[in-house]
Amino acid sequence: METSANMRLAFSALSTSASPTKQNPKFTLPSSSQKPCNHYHRRHHPLSLSSSRRRQPLISSATSSSSSLSGEFPSSSSQDLAVLLEVEGVLMDVYRLGNHQAFNLAFQNLGLDCANWTRPIYLDLTRKARGDEQRMLVLFFDRIGWPASLPTSEKTAFVKSVLWEKGKALEEFVMTNDLPLRPGLENFIDDALLGGIPIVILTAYGNHGDKMARSIIEQLGQERVCRIKIVGKEEVERSFYGQLVFGKGASSGLDEQLAKEAKQAAAAQKLKVAEEVASLLKLSIELDDIPSESFQKIVATLRAGAEYASVPFKNCVLIAGSQVGVRGAECIGMPCVALRSSLTSRTEFPSASAVMDGFGGADLTISRLLLKRWS
Repeated sequence: METSANMRLAFSALSTSASPTKQNPKFTLPSSSQKPCNHYHRRHHPLSLSSSRRRQPLISSATSSSSSLSGEFPSSSSQDLAVLLEVEGVLMDVYRLGNHQAFNLAFQNLGLDCANWTRPIYLDLTRKARGDEQRMLVLFFDRIGWPASLPTSEKTAFVKSVLWEKGKALEEFVMTNDLPLRPGLENFIDDALLGGIPIVILTAYGNHGDKMARSIIEQLGQERVCRIKIVGKEEVERSFYGQLVFGKGASSGLDEQLAKEAKQAAAAQKLKVAEEVASLLKLSIELDDIPSESFQKIVATLRAGAEYASVPFKNCVLIAGSQVGVRGAECIGMPCVALRSSLTSRTEFPSASAVMDGFGGADLTISRLLLKRWS
């Protein structure tokens, strides 16, 4: 049956590749005069962060800067390209605008009076931990001392509770302040739309919630938003690839044998992703060792993004602000441009096709993507 043949071809395409990344250098801790924490408890403080920035006026059509690139879109190339964008660090540098304040508010809410990061401390921890927020907290408390009332076995849970509080504070900060999008982003999107290049914004994974991500996307303006595709958790689960990997609806409309093959393909894909993650981390795994759901979700989101763009995933380019996004793209062979933010200003992205500092000018432009001018 033709449908079955096509589906089997789709299953055979579920193969990925991975290569190990460079190990990070050892971290050294700065000296600190802060006293160890004696105890911590939850305290509630109202969020009192303010911003004097006004939202930039929205652009309803390509600007003069965009128009200057309009003649550089070869029709054959633009039809074979789609751009996938992460939100945090790409659409908006939320880490530069509110992350530092959010950490301190989280410490206050947990009664950690011993922890109050000055800007230099925050930047130093960010550099040493390469933007890994969990690592930032571990480095800090290893240096000044963990709360005396905290059992050693609960350190991981404690770190997660701080990050959860920090995430809530950052979401509130972003959603209650008129914060600017990254310079050049609107022109970049206008250039893509002008050239008929699909723009897909990925909200299904990230350090913070979908609600915050969509509030950032809304700042692009209704005319842009209605012309782009947004891929969140529900869109990933409804995608063909998502149904295979997560087992939701894979047998819908298929005959029994084809449904069985779909489940086998999904199981094989999960094991393949597990092996790839282990390779990246230079670990050996057993058959029962399944990778974190978050990594599976990243890979599924990238595949789903290509599906919704109706472009082969190898012809998509991910603009990533996170290391996990870069690694996910590497695993499926999707070209990726890492866009530095204040959180990743010194992070190395060895597996990215290119590393750039921003949009426009000598950095990331649609014309450069079309011509694959990575440097």
